[in-house]
Amino acid sequence: MNFKMPVKLPVLRRIEPYLIGLILLLAWYTAPVLFELPLGNSIEITQSISLMVLLALISFLLVLGLCWWLLQRFWVVMGLPGLGEMVLQFKELKLWAQLKFALCLFALLLLGAIGALIAVL
Repeated sequence: MNFKMPVKLPVLRRIEPYLIGLILLLAWYTAPVLFELPLGNSIEITQSISLMVLLALISFLLVLGLCWWLLQRFWVVMGLPGLGEMVLQFKELKLWAQLKFALCLFALLLLGAIGALIAVL
């Protein structure tokens, strides 16, 4: 056995998103059972909050995966260039154009954060 050479593992790129989705769905259905307590405890409120946080995180990850999948499909259908090519073209922009693009992204991030805060309140 040669420890200096890395072992090549089979790449399961096509099945990996389905496995992650399956794990998230299993966690969705088993989490309420795992957080279940006998009635009458004051800890139930704390545990139900952690359950809601867990379910919200799982929902967010599922929606994020769905949005990424849709983005990739629309990207191919619209005939846009690959992401690596777009990054190379971004580096060829003039400095003021790069700065303008960065400020627009920051404004979009700020609006998203404000929207998330409004949704929570």
